[in-house]
Amino acid sequence: MIEHFDALAPLYDRLIAPPDPARLHALLALPTNGWLLDAGGGTGRITYQLRPFAGNVVLLDRSQPMLRQAQAKGLSALQSDVNRLPFADDQFDRVVVVDALHHFANQRAAIGELVRVVKPGGRLVIEEPDIALAVVKLVALAERLALMGSYFATADEISAMVIACGGRVRVERDGKFAVWVIAEKL
Repeated sequence: MIEHFDALAPLYDRLIAPPDPARLHALLALPTNGWLLDAGGGTGRITYQLRPFAGNVVLLDRSQPMLRQAQAKGLSALQSDVNRLPFADDQFDRVVVVDALHHFANQRAAIGELVRVVKPGGRLVIEEPDIALAVVKLVALAERLALMGSYFATADEISAMVIACGGRVRVERDGKFAVWVIAEKL
């Protein structure tokens, strides 16, 4: 699956628009003086927007070509698997995952790691295509046909995984494409 993103890296920013920055700032409760992690951050299209509103920002992704795009933007980018984050417990004030969870091979393990690295009282925000919508079902079918190995979890499934790891959750939908799972670590 990573090969798909290696090939898409040069075009990704032109093909995929980032979410509304004002909404993302509100959901993440920015600004913060602490650390922010963008997990599955690819080319840095989100990290670049968030960098001025956090003390320190780290982008993490598995695709080296995507990370090169992020580094060309002057971003701090690290190649690693989200299922084994190379960070200490309770290191980040904010963690964001935008349009990437469905690409994580083991979503339960990934969410466990993401919650682990968030400080108590910190916030994890996961934005995913809303599989309850017909248009997203078509996207899921296209990714299945492209052999991307994606699994589009429902908002309830994502919420249950976060709650099992020690988070308090609320869900918001934009009604067009996305669902937002906003969690605070207890």
